[in-house]
Amino acid sequence: MTGVEERRQKLRKALIAAAERAISRRGLTHLRARDLAKEAKCAVGAIYNVFPDLDALIFEVNGRTLARFEQFLEKAKDPIPRGRRAGNPAVEQLIHLAVTYVDFAVKNHMRWRALFDHRVEDEGAEAIPDWYVAEQARMFDLVEKPLRDLRPDMKDEALNRFAKTMFSAVHGVVSLGLDTKLMALPANVLRDQVMMLVGALADGLLAGRPAPRPR
Repeated sequence: MTGVEERRQKLRKALIAAAERAISRRGLTHLRARDLAKEAKCAVGAIYNVFPDLDALIFEVNGRTLARFEQFLEKAKDPIPRGRRAGNPAVEQLIHLAVTYVDFAVKNHMRWRALFDHRVEDEGAEAIPDWYVAEQARMFDLVEKPLRDLRPDMKDEALNRFAKTMFSAVHGVVSLGLDTKLMALPANVLRDQVMMLVGALADGLLAGRPAPRPR
């Protein structure tokens, strides 16, 4: 690696770290190139020698946030109280995912919001990097796996759609519950809400199972 490339990589890391801190502190709407340059100790124009635009930098931060959620999930303790057991390991895993999602959103509020607040000027699919699309897909895969255990008879496409529906439903509850302008619910209330929601969706999915064939 040449000296120029080393400096470029060093600046890239510094800018990503600066953007992560800025978003964590004040949110995506307050992200400014001038502030990032000051913190990374570079000229504003140097940012665009490393990234084509701020959107590319935000994708890097959001990609790290998605990876952080997976790490958070791996370390999360079982959030389901003994009295709220579903009796089905797949349903309990879905509830675990949903409750952990609540906890992550609460503890990483600004970074979590940035995942959904980010809008690129060019809204075409090609504007989103392939690697970021793959990272997003991993989120749905986490939901799809226990759904597959619940309904092994369902086709992949149907399971994928249901996984996105379940994720969207949970996200909607969390998003509204953490919106201080609307309802601002305590974290324990949000946990209870997503437990009930996921349990109801899972019950509906189980109810739709085809009757076993007579032997």
